[in-house]
Amino acid sequence: MPRRPDQDTFDAVDAFVESTLFAMPDPALEAAQADADAAGLPQIQVTPPQSRLLEILIRAIGAQRILEFGTLAGYSTIAMARCLPEEGLLTTLEFDPAHAEVAWTNIERAGVADLVDLRVGAALETLPLLASEGCGPFDFVFIDADKVNTPAYFAWALDRTRPGGMIFADNVVRGGGIADPDGSEDEVAQRTFHEYLAEEPRVSATTIQTVAAKGYDGFTLSVVL
Repeated sequence: MPRRPDQDTFDAVDAFVESTLFAMPDPALEAAQADADAAGLPQIQVTPPQSRLLEILIRAIGAQRILEFGTLAGYSTIAMARCLPEEGLLTTLEFDPAHAEVAWTNIERAGVADLVDLRVGAALETLPLLASEGCGPFDFVFIDADKVNTPAYFAWALDRTRPGGMIFADNVVRGGGIADPDGSEDEVAQRTFHEYLAEEPRVSATTIQTVAAKGYDGFTLSVVL
């Protein structure tokens, strides 16, 4: 009979993966996480395996321009920015000024400040400014901010992502809540997002369910056609 894993199993598997594939210390990311914990930021950053997936995708498409929704303490920002060439740029949007302050300290210490443009404020208010500045086209977009606005963030990014570029939306499964049409506002937003994708001819998309130390969730990965 196949195993029926529980959270203890998810934790154990993540611990094994991190002890093998991530055995070498990563001072920049470890320091970023330590500063986030010390500042009392919510522990909702990507895990090391998830950040490695972002790095692999970015390197695979040779990304030079990245857009990130949700900086938090800069953990994923640092992981992605390190993949960029010298002329690359990662634009990251963070709503909370306190989070942004912690993030910028981490970004500077990691040595990637010259590759990062950190904007503070509500993303839906920042996006028109980015558009007026002619930002993009982007090669890779990472959406990991307030979940109720995932559809709006994706729609804006799609218009400004090059063909062959990728858009990665995190935390879309919501512990299975996406299957509930009467779920929370965040869960309904992810259903709306998927319904939008089903009608959008400019992308090919799939959603992958995940289990890990952070529990049951999943992400949507889209390639622009």
